[in-house]
Amino acid sequence: MESTVKTAIDLYCGSGAVTAGMKSAGFQVVGAIDFDPIACATYRANHPEVNLIEEDIKTVSPKRFLKSLKGSLDLLAVCAPCQPFSNRNRHKSYKDQRSKLVLEALSFVKELKPKLVFFENVPGLGRQPVFYELAGRLTSLGYHLAPLQKIDAADMGVPQRRQRMILVGARDSDLLKQASKISFSQRQTVFDVIGNLPSPPVGIKNIGNDVLHYSRRHSALTMERLQHIPHDGGSRGELPEKLQLKCHQGLNKNSFPDSYGRLKWRDVAPTLTTGCTDLTKGRYAHPEEDRAITLREAARLQSFPDEYVFMGNASQIAKQIGNAVPPEMMHGIAKTLYSALSANNRVNL
Repeated sequence: MESTVKTAIDLYCGSGAVTAGMKSAGFQVVGAIDFDPIACATYRANHPEVNLIEEDIKTVSPKRFLKSLKGSLDLLAVCAPCQPFSNRNRHKSYKDQRSKLVLEALSFVKELKPKLVFFENVPGLGRQPVFYELAGRLTSLGYHLAPLQKIDAADMGVPQRRQRMILVGARDSDLLKQASKISFSQRQTVFDVIGNLPSPPVGIKNIGNDVLHYSRRHSALTMERLQHIPHDGGSRGELPEKLQLKCHQGLNKNSFPDSYGRLKWRDVAPTLTTGCTDLTKGRYAHPEEDRAITLREAARLQSFPDEYVFMGNASQIAKQIGNAVPPEMMHGIAKTLYSALSANNRVNL
């Protein structure tokens, strides 16, 4: 009889956001791979039951997961590094070795034969030769592929504008029809998720309360700039010339408008990056207070629950937050995949 437990493996798991989303949707995540030691420390702190292999995926045999599986694999989730294909990467080179990492998943597909495969990346991947190679090889392994879907995390209940591409494949064509019907959620705003947080202490971790909710200590010049930027969505274009950064002087005020920009309370945040608490890296100033957002605020905007534990120093935590697939987005997708697998099981009983 088919097991009611739905199993999943998370490739390029990072700090565990995809695993968190799959677990909250009902999946039992039995295995994961990543080789970033800090991200893996965070992963273990939150998902100690998972067989995490902290190695370069190119050196890992898929057979190492067979003992953890104890049966068939329902879902293989693949969120390979997206930097080579990102619009933010001004020095794109598809000779970048990372651009081929998505193909490393194929050996796991071939060996473990998951019922569903799920790939998530930036939309730019879908226009590259490596994607066509991936799709062709999945087809040759017996998988039916749904059309590429472009989704915005903001439509999945994440208070952030984040464009992503998803690809779903299945060995059963009827299963694929159900698995590719991703449903959307009500939007949340910046105010919805960080509006109730108290003003943080400056420059020190708030030990005993929330270790991620503390403000950077800004210079006097930065504070003066912030005081000139209107609340609730103001931009650096409002700065008098004497306070403009040298690199911005002489530019149209619409050039790089997000640098030193404030978030809007009743809107979603822009895409969070690894510099999500750095005023110079984007629209990461608090809507009202004269400071950059805190790590806690960034984590909430990325839809991490407050109980999620992050390891590492401030810059390492910001990197983990910015690199993550929003857990709430993955939860919504995984719910659809889980329901499709359950329905398919009932039909085949």
